[in-house]
Amino acid sequence: LGETEQLVPVAKLQQKEIYSSPLVNGGVLSDVSLATAEQLWCTSRDQAVKLRMAEMGSGSEAPMTVHQMFLKTVKIYGDLPAVASKKEGQWVTLTWREYYQQCRAAAKSFLKLGLERYHGVGILGFNSPEWFISDIGCILAGGLAAGIYTTNSPEACQYVADNCEANVLVVENHKQLLKILQIKDQLPHLKAIVQYKDELQQKLPNLYTWAEFMKLSEEVSDERLDAVVDSQRANQCCTLIYTSGTTGNPKGVMLSHDNITWTSNAAGAMTGLQHGVECVVSYLPLSHVAAQVNDMWICMRFAGATYFADPDALKGSLGTTLKEVRPTSFLGVPRVWEKMQEKMKAIGAKSSGMKKRVADWAKSIGLQASYSAMNGENLVPWGFMLANNLVFKKVRWALGLDRCRNCLTGAAPITKETLEYFMSLSLPLYELYGMSESTGPHTISWENNFKIMSCGKVVVGCQTKLDKPDEDGNGEICFWGRHVFMGYLNEPEKTEEALDQEGWLHSGDLGKHDKDNFLFITGRIKELIITAGGENIPPVPIEDAVKAEIAIISNAMLLGDKLKFLSMMLTLKCVVDDIGEPTDELTPEAVAFCHQRGITATKASEIIASKEPAIYKAIQEGIERVNAKAASNAQRVQKWVILDRDFSISGGELGPTMKLKRGVVVKMFQEKINKIYGMAQE
Repeated sequence: LGETEQLVPVAKLQQKEIYSSPLVNGGVLSDVSLATAEQLWCTSRDQAVKLRMAEMGSGSEAPMTVHQMFLKTVKIYGDLPAVASKKEGQWVTLTWREYYQQCRAAAKSFLKLGLERYHGVGILGFNSPEWFISDIGCILAGGLAAGIYTTNSPEACQYVADNCEANVLVVENHKQLLKILQIKDQLPHLKAIVQYKDELQQKLPNLYTWAEFMKLSEEVSDERLDAVVDSQRANQCCTLIYTSGTTGNPKGVMLSHDNITWTSNAAGAMTGLQHGVECVVSYLPLSHVAAQVNDMWICMRFAGATYFADPDALKGSLGTTLKEVRPTSFLGVPRVWEKMQEKMKAIGAKSSGMKKRVADWAKSIGLQASYSAMNGENLVPWGFMLANNLVFKKVRWALGLDRCRNCLTGAAPITKETLEYFMSLSLPLYELYGMSESTGPHTISWENNFKIMSCGKVVVGCQTKLDKPDEDGNGEICFWGRHVFMGYLNEPEKTEEALDQEGWLHSGDLGKHDKDNFLFITGRIKELIITAGGENIPPVPIEDAVKAEIAIISNAMLLGDKLKFLSMMLTLKCVVDDIGEPTDELTPEAVAFCHQRGITATKASEIIASKEPAIYKAIQEGIERVNAKAASNAQRVQKWVILDRDFSISGGELGPTMKLKRGVVVKMFQEKINKIYGMAQE
């Protein structure tokens, strides 16, 4: 190649067949090859896409495959810890070199089992090293890695396995295996099942333990695997994320190697991650894009260590894991932060008078300091050092967040009350926003770059467009950049709905920018309640206001679409049992709420059965305080009802990241809803 040929912009490469050229990338020569592509999107598993390359800056970096990213980390940080999990109470660690070797072994085993190019490997289980190794092994072997939610029914598992034409399904234990055994005869592409935990309870043909599966790798040569790895191109598909569709079947979001490798680098670099020092705790479902990108891919790009929580993390053991690991970055969905807040408030309520006064004083200083930092004032309030030593350091240590520079929240809206609570402890939460279709993050908040109730600034190298803005500047949030997905597998019509002719991804969310380019989400187009009078009302702000105003309320869901007025379904704060089911037992905070009003109830059913007047009056007064701030009469809540039990994932009202499934809830409680509006019409 002549000198001039070497400087061909990467954007031009994708017009050529398969073209390998040493490109200068930040001073490093790297080998870049892209497959031929005609369009920015596709819906076939074996097609490539054009990349949304920028002429310069972050969006112009040389593309790389997952294997190239992995190998780069292994070469520099091979002896550092990569993944760690508990075995009989002790942490067992794999270094980056060992992890890479195990992923290669898994890839060979998949080839031995007959994994075909662009066919799926479905993974059904709680987060573990085996989950990561199966996912990455599948990609190295040329397959499409597809996480399946552990809460899925057998029918939902069948839909995903069939849609991705899975050749192999990897399951955690006997409980998940039973789901697959019920449906395996309806999966024509399925060749093998691997169970990665526990002994097999029955021997079946083509069913392997993890050890048996890994041993198969001995029968496949390095050369055979290397040939498959070398044939991969950065603009081809390697991963499927199934959207946790609140209506209809989930869609298979096709992500390319470049989607994953570019986004991981861009997001980590923007938040100042350091190579070889970061560590995270993995506990959120890996079939969801947020956990997968945070726990697996960003850690791979920055040689971070991932520590796996116990499967009962969200039922109580997460706190212990955090204290042991002391992560440098922690991603929580709003419900996780709310639970921490509730627990700390319950402890605070039991504190002695003096202790409580000190804590309240410190929290007022903390809130001032956090707002000052947020506004870039660099004014440390008087008494901050003392408050830090007396309260904040102890709280951070007790939570296991004393080393945590990035306390992140995303995947669902969070209330101002929760954000301010953590700000008052000098532990601000940084909000992210994005979707499966944008490989996770589109906007990010980070240290010294956050605003309360904003989900941050656009990832460097990406762009935001607000489509059809109204007079207040609210428009549909549209995304552009190398994080935008390839398309939905086998769904051209749905792909055309999501991507416009120019290739912008339409999010379905409404938002606006402030003068400093921070993005604020103001509603969701599909969630907007359009009353019979034609008024458009975003439900989340009203629901959040009710939860903030009335301490006994756990979940609130606004009703009123095509109806004459707004009403609300409420649930009370109840203790969650070991399997994540809400019980009838009120939480300490809810019990305290009752005690303050002279009521000795400890169960939700006691309050609901007798329509306890003092509690119902307190709720009504709270609703009236929210109504007093309503922008118009149409935005006032006219009626409300308390449901017998709280919402949960297992109950079907909440999605895997605790997001409210509005359509499902409406169907479940249709009779109650008819009653609310039926009574009103009489």
